[in-house]
Amino acid sequence: MSEKRDMPTREDGAPWRNFYGRRHGKTLRKGQRELIDTRLATLAPPDVSWEENPERHPIDLARLFPGAREAWLEIGFGGGEHMIAQAVANPDVGIIGCEPFINGVAMLLAAIKRAGVENLRVLAGDARDLMDVLPSGSVGRAFLNYPDPWPKRRHHDRRFVNPPQIDQLARVLRPGAEFRVATDVPDYVRHALRVMAGDARFERVRVAEIAVPWDDWPGTRYEAKALREGRRPHYLTFRRL
Repeated sequence: MSEKRDMPTREDGAPWRNFYGRRHGKTLRKGQRELIDTRLATLAPPDVSWEENPERHPIDLARLFPGAREAWLEIGFGGGEHMIAQAVANPDVGIIGCEPFINGVAMLLAAIKRAGVENLRVLAGDARDLMDVLPSGSVGRAFLNYPDPWPKRRHHDRRFVNPPQIDQLARVLRPGAEFRVATDVPDYVRHALRVMAGDARFERVRVAEIAVPWDDWPGTRYEAKALREGRRPHYLTFRRL
């Protein structure tokens, strides 16, 4: 368990984690609301919330993804394009995506229905809560695509790539697993390289190819917007030692 019980807690026993960012955008359309109401519960991994699992017992990924060769994690899947593409290309992998922005969740649920993929699970919430209950060394790959950059210096501690979250991630990644980061923000690149260089549990790979995407990279709507606006995407890969 990555959180200490003597840290500040909420009434439900959960650690007091500040959440920054939007949870809601435009009002959902009727069809999107119906997908949230009918499909989300069937795709949500069980025993993630503190109400369901106050002792933070590890969840059973083999039961969640019967027959899968391994599990992958996407942190903040946006509209879900990357997650769908990976699910289609890797039907023998179970992929869990976390996204607190409910409009993005609705978009993914619609995309899952269109694509007909069955190897996805969706947490409409904070990836930190999921990492609490993932078994140690259970994840074969993790993705962080176009995270909120929090550009102001006083907000840099809100970025996902910071020691508390990387400590959680290091625990759940198996040795040899990749952590992939895509961003169009040069300062986030510098920040991520600095944070990850200070963690002896990871090594940086693809050192000379920071602006070259991965072979299986499908692109995302955020990347398309960055390219239209003249920003250069960067792609970082770190390997769990």
